[in-house]
Amino acid sequence: MKTAVISGGAGGLGQSLSTQLQAQGWRVILLDLDVSALSETDTQLPIQCDLTDPTQLTEAMQSILKHSPSLDLVVYNAGITQITSFADSDDAGHRKVFEINYFAAVEMARALLGAVRAAKGTHLAISSVAGFAPLYHRTAYAASKHALEGFFKSLRSEEKAHGVQTSIAAPSFVATNIGNDQRQPDGTARPGSATDGVDYMSPQSAATEILRGIEKARPMIPIGRIARMAWWINGVAPRLYQRLMERQIGGT
Repeated sequence: MKTAVISGGAGGLGQSLSTQLQAQGWRVILLDLDVSALSETDTQLPIQCDLTDPTQLTEAMQSILKHSPSLDLVVYNAGITQITSFADSDDAGHRKVFEINYFAAVEMARALLGAVRAAKGTHLAISSVAGFAPLYHRTAYAASKHALEGFFKSLRSEEKAHGVQTSIAAPSFVATNIGNDQRQPDGTARPGSATDGVDYMSPQSAATEILRGIEKARPMIPIGRIARMAWWINGVAPRLYQRLMERQIGGT
């Protein structure tokens, strides 16, 4: 039985990936702040963890390796968004976004590197269109996703020699928490809660596309029509992309 680890696995896209992997015969280990709604079964192991707490992260990684010394797939999915202008943001909020979206993924990868090598498995980073293109009122979020992509694109070259695949999935707007953003004073909020998005897709549809891309060993997986268009337009005409994005998201 193949084993996957999914951070941010208790809801939204993480839960959809978990459900579809289990349906394919996988065993999943799910990390999240709150796993009270998840039960432990023969194919599912929930682990409560604040990935930004070094002690909790270390203990969670040790528990994972105790259960599964080799890992076929690690999905770096945990993250938050921040919706505010840079002028209205502060250093603490910016750093919080990076701690969750970037540094937590890096430290997970560091801890699980050997286990993924043992299985000749896959690192899968869940990025965003904002990981390769600009996004209005998302300076910290876009920066954290650009950093995430830079890290895993570089790690890809290092781990290739060990038979390890490294993929990046870049969805556009996935409707996981619409109407339930619980936005904090610093603008941070749960992923998938933005109300200014375009052409939302369901987490189930996004998960299906992501897993199809993994099966095909695609290094970069734009998810959904908007993401594929954004990838192409930003690649060939970045100034045009910026104008289109500002018109659609910024209302300018």
